[in-house]
Amino acid sequence: MTGAQRPAAIGHQFIRVPATGQPAPVSRVLADEVPIAIECNGLAYAVLMATPAALEELAAGFALSERLIDGRDDLRAIDVAEAEAGILVRVTLARRVAGRIADRVRHRASDASCGLCGVETLAQALRPLPAAARWSGADAAVFAAYHALRDHQPLNAQTGAVHAAAAATQEGEIRAAFEDVGRHNAFDKLIGSMLLAGQQWDSGFALLTSRCSFELVEKAVLSGCPMLATISAPTRLAVERAGAAGLALRSLVRADAMLASDG
Repeated sequence: MTGAQRPAAIGHQFIRVPATGQPAPVSRVLADEVPIAIECNGLAYAVLMATPAALEELAAGFALSERLIDGRDDLRAIDVAEAEAGILVRVTLARRVAGRIADRVRHRASDASCGLCGVETLAQALRPLPAAARWSGADAAVFAAYHALRDHQPLNAQTGAVHAAAAATQEGEIRAAFEDVGRHNAFDKLIGSMLLAGQQWDSGFALLTSRCSFELVEKAVLSGCPMLATISAPTRLAVERAGAAGLALRSLVRADAMLASDG
């Protein structure tokens, strides 16, 4: 698998306008956001707006979240190349799952890997989920991961403009984290990294700096994650989908409290 990388952040000059006093020049680091075209077995599949880093991981996690693959063995190659207007990621899937691509080839761009573009019916949008792995950890681990997460967000420290998705152990130690302008992309990067490395959740959990939407619930369940924790609130559909699959949720995670739903 090969890849090309762009800087994830770039400097830009602004004029700072205070409520009182004189405007003055100021330099600010901005998170980059570029079109990422994903091609599967030679077919144009999706265009995501994403931070141009960890794109092999993004493609692998996206393929799993889209249910194009069932595991690492279904991936044959991932190649990343510069294109005229963005970056092209070519994904080669095993013949066993190649037929799934044509079923959901997309014809328009999406602003994040939400998993809905190209879906034609409501039934397709809310396809049944497999049973989630059972969470057996303690809530103290979520608080521990929450306090440690900031140290794993270097791009956000520079820009204040990106989400993070982290994998934590059952004790709350963060073992991996990825950042992106899109919360879906950040989670796909994390899931894809674990998939490519052959890593399991091992009774750990995911912590995301975003609201808990139903798409993130689906990504968690499909990746085998037993518990999903988010900094912001959940939507009704997210709680319902998690409950139906048996996925444990922790939301509105703060230093002193959080909301719990155990599926």
